[in-house]
This record gives sequence, structure tokens and C-alpha cells, in this order.
Amino acid sequence: MPVTNGGYESAVAIRTGDRTSEAELIDRLQRGDEDAFTWLVDTYSPSLKRLALVFVSVDAVAEEVVQETWLAVLTGVGRFEGRSSLKTWLFKILTNRAKTRAVRENRTIRFSELGPEDGDGPVVSPERFLPPDDPSFPGHWSTPPYPWSVTAEQAVLRRETMEVLRRGFENLPPSQRTVVMLRDVEGWPADEVCAALDLSEANQRVLLHRGRSRLRSILETYFAEDA
Repeated sequence: MPVTNGGYESAVAIRTGDRTSEAELIDRLQRGDEDAFTWLVDTYSPSLKRLALVFVSVDAVAEEVVQETWLAVLTGVGRFEGRSSLKTWLFKILTNRAKTRAVRENRTIRFSELGPEDGDGPVVSPERFLPPDDPSFPGHWSTPPYPWSVTAEQAVLRRETMEVLRRGFENLPPSQRTVVMLRDVEGWPADEVCAALDLSEANQRVLLHRGRSRLRSILETYFAEDA
């Protein structure tokens, strides 16, 4: 059935995780189906640009990286063999193009060097946890997180709340920001993030945990001050 994506009418509609539908999409792309390519562009361009901005700091440059990615897809899709998902392949192309462009911008080129990172120190102050030898609840919260859920439901409608979260997200170390974006904003499963960014499962998990913890701490402080 025709579906509308970003103002374009496309005859392609796939369901997440449906490998048969993805195979059909790949087949149409390899046969030069313009509707299929339009659907792909409409679906993934915003996410590609968000990821590009982790590597390059200028919006216009990120747009160029995305355009270079689509050109690479057009010229390379005929050789795509399906060893990874189409989405993973697409985002790996973007990552490689963004790293190359970052060299020209005198920025770092390896994901592991996207820092500065925050080292191995704790994200949450150790003072907020009970000691390991506590007789009742070793290692549990001694000072529990501020109960801001009710306040959050009221405050979420306020523009400043989202602005606080946006600033906190942008101030995350780039590697954490990338993983949090793909997992929590784009809704990617862990294995696809690992494949797209060449991360180990353990490293992906640590980056996600530290990024989420930082954001929670920022919101917790904000809601405590706002109460």
C-alpha cells in the first residue's frame, strides 16, 4: 500500500524486525526502485544527521555527510550481501564518512577517542550507598533518588524541563551521547548499536549506564530545586 513519509508517497512499508520485508526492500533498492530509496531517505535521514553531529560540530557539515552517505548507498547497494541488517550497514557508512570528514575538521577519528570521557570514577556519589559491610542492605541506596516522578509529570509540560534535559544530553561525553541517542532516542537494540559502532557488548552497556546515570542526576537535581 502507498504510505506517506516526509511528504513523499511511497509504495514501500516495512515492519521493524521483519526480515522478509527487509529482503523485499533490499531487492527493490537493488533494482533501482525510486520509491524504495525515497522511503529509506525519509525514514533514516534525521537519525543519520544526529549521529553525524557527534563527529562534526557544524550543522551544514553534518548535512553534507548525510548526503555523502546516501550517494554511497546508491552506488553500493547493488553489492550489499545482507551480512548485517540494512540499517546497520547504512549507519556504518555514515560513521565512516563522518570520521573521514572529522579528519578534515581536525577532530578525532576513533569512536573510543571521542572523549573527554569521565574515566572510571563513579557516576553517582559513593556516599549515597550503604557500605559493603552494612548488616541489612549492603550496597543499597542510603540516600534514595529524589522522588520526582509526580513532579516530573507536572513539569514535563514545561519547556524549561526539556531544555534542561537537552543541555544535559549535549554535555554528555560524545561516546555516551551517541550510545544513549541510538538506544533511548532511536530505540535501537544493543546488538545493533554494537555492530554500527564497533563496540563490545560490555563497553556499550557501560557507556549507556553512565550516560543514563548522568541524565538522571541532572533531572534529579533540577526537580529537587524546583520542588
